[in-house]
Amino acid sequence: MPNTEKLVAAYRTIIDELDDVSRPGVLDTPTRAAKAMEFLTRGNQQTLEEVVNNALFPTENREMIVVQDIELYSMCEHHMLPFIGRAHVGYIPNGKVLGLSKVARIVDMFARRLQIQEELTFQIANAIEDVTGAGDVGVIIEAEHLCMKMRGVEKQNSKMKTSAMLGAFQQNPATRAEFLNLLR
Repeated sequence: MPNTEKLVAAYRTIIDELDDVSRPGVLDTPTRAAKAMEFLTRGNQQTLEEVVNNALFPTENREMIVVQDIELYSMCEHHMLPFIGRAHVGYIPNGKVLGLSKVARIVDMFARRLQIQEELTFQIANAIEDVTGAGDVGVIIEAEHLCMKMRGVEKQNSKMKTSAMLGAFQQNPATRAEFLNLLR
């Protein structure tokens, strides 16, 4: 668990370098910023087992399951600026299905860390595979990165899309096509 007082002191130091930390508008900002950062990175304090909470159910179904448009909010580990987007998760059950809300909770757990989108995509896919035993998993994330919009090249209409395809989603063109068609 992060030490809130250390975070408050660190934010006070940063703000003092940029502005007058005793100014009324920013007087309580170090505390607010510390609490916000704890919230935004709370995924570091969670485990996959806690998030899933045994919400696995037996099934004979061997058809693709897709959970689409799961909103996500994360923090770029390079600039500590947000990236915001949507995740699409598909898998073919292998005897077990995951409770619907748990798919979104897995996305949140990994997104709520200092992160890069490329790794986030594979972390989600690997977690779904580990939890369900489904070897066939596909994850696509599309996100807008404020580190690219607010600084650097300042490209306002850019989006990044990443995919992680495991098993048949990678090896079988028909499975991949079905997944992509279901997202339309």
